[in-house]
Amino acid sequence: MKNPSIKWIYLIILSIIWGSSFILIKKSLLGLSPYQLGALRTIITGVILLVVGFTKLKTIPKSKWKWICLSAFLGSFFPSFFFAIAETEIDSAVASILNSLVPLNTILLGFAIFKITSTKRQIFGVIIGFIGTAILILKGADLNPNQNYLYAGFVIASTLMYGANVNIIKRYLQDVKPLAIAAGNYVFIIIPALVVLLFTDFFTAARFSHPDLPMSIFYTIVLSVFGTAIAKVIFNKLVQMSTPVFASSVTYVMPIIALIWGLLDEETFSLIQGLAALLILFGVYLSHIKKV
Repeated sequence: MKNPSIKWIYLIILSIIWGSSFILIKKSLLGLSPYQLGALRTIITGVILLVVGFTKLKTIPKSKWKWICLSAFLGSFFPSFFFAIAETEIDSAVASILNSLVPLNTILLGFAIFKITSTKRQIFGVIIGFIGTAILILKGADLNPNQNYLYAGFVIASTLMYGANVNIIKRYLQDVKPLAIAAGNYVFIIIPALVVLLFTDFFTAARFSHPDLPMSIFYTIVLSVFGTAIAKVIFNKLVQMSTPVFASSVTYVMPIIALIWGLLDEETFSLIQGLAALLILFGVYLSHIKKV
């Protein structure tokens, strides 16, 4: 794409959407278990994408389907559950902050496995952003000593999966239409998600009588439509038009949006965290500079 500002527009839109996803997960968990949330999010998103993008499936070459499948589980299925599980113990803003490890893992995995190179300036930008993220995490731990940071491991595992997924899309699915990738992903994971949902207590009288269930379902639908379905198509397009590092840098801006939502929801926030957020933005600026 010749207009370089378009990728920045996509980055900002994704940052707002995905930055808001963490508070939506938190609110959805008021009436749903993490497994129910992960399953419903996958099922709702799958229905939307398969209805809208079903005709695009035929454009996917047979040789690409194995990568579509791998992308589905790494980029959508497991993270949907892992983030929900993590937010049963840690704040939504903290989860978003930890998610900023994605660009670092994208570079590491891209270099080690996919042989995708990055410039020194990009690497320096990621390091700067990572330092800002570390400050946010450490300060968050000080402000919230009662949070179980072992659950942060679910977020960290997801960042490794996201990093691998970005590189898969860039290296193996570059010529596949973004909507086709997104719809193709859910061909593989919508049935497993339904199986997971059936093995929870979702279809019981106790669950349906839960006072928070209606609003939890509403938040889950919003999360599925915007935070997953629409965002995945935009993200796939962003990966193809830029670089894996620039695309994954959306996770640097997301914590700022998530922290604002967290503050409105009475999660703690400090001046040091604000300064760290500015440091993260500087890292984004440095990490995107590369001819694409």
